[in-house]
Amino acid sequence: MTLNTKYRTDKPEIMDDFAMEGEILRDALDKIAKINQLLGGNQLTLKGVQELIQDSKKREIVIVDVGCGNGDMLRTLADFGLKNDLKFQLIGIDANNFTISHARKLSDKYANISYRCEDIFNESFNDLKYDIVLCTLTLHHFKNDEIVQLLKVFYTNAAIGIVINDLHRSAVAYRLFQALCFVFQLNDMSREDGLTSILRGFKKEELIEFSKKLNFKNYKIHWKWAFRYQWIISKI
Repeated sequence: MTLNTKYRTDKPEIMDDFAMEGEILRDALDKIAKINQLLGGNQLTLKGVQELIQDSKKREIVIVDVGCGNGDMLRTLADFGLKNDLKFQLIGIDANNFTISHARKLSDKYANISYRCEDIFNESFNDLKYDIVLCTLTLHHFKNDEIVQLLKVFYTNAAIGIVINDLHRSAVAYRLFQALCFVFQLNDMSREDGLTSILRGFKKEELIEFSKKLNFKNYKIHWKWAFRYQWIISKI
């Protein structure tokens, strides 16, 4: 069957239900994090952060991770900061209280990581200031008008910049993920949501169009394995 990836799908994902909780969700969060590690997703985001902070003179850098999942990316950053004598204050945000509770448990040994259960479309998030905001495999959950709204807030409130790591919408990526589901024995929710995520992903020209619409002056968009886009938006 031919798969049409010309346009982003509006099909919702099961994990978009903020009230979801339980072992199935925990398993999905941990396997998503593991796959992201193995496919180089964490390193992709980390390199984006490194690029943004290389010219920063700040003693402490506040980094917010939107849609933080089980907090794996924040722990990666905390370990990197400790190894390289960098002072990070790390904040994870997710709208699902069960997800945040799970992330807190996994991060209890990290004094510089905190979490907030919060809908990023609420006014309280609009008031949050930070140096860098991360959006790893989260932006595709939103419709185009919501993405524009969020990016405006990110750009206004970030002192240094934005690092976005998200999916390339591609028939090849879709078929490869179907094979990955078998290898990792993903549960039904993870499989269905993963395939939907790819169909909600992006083409490079769409990211360029967002950048133009929001008048970003200093940005880079790179295609990376495995079918990801690294989109770095700098304010310095």
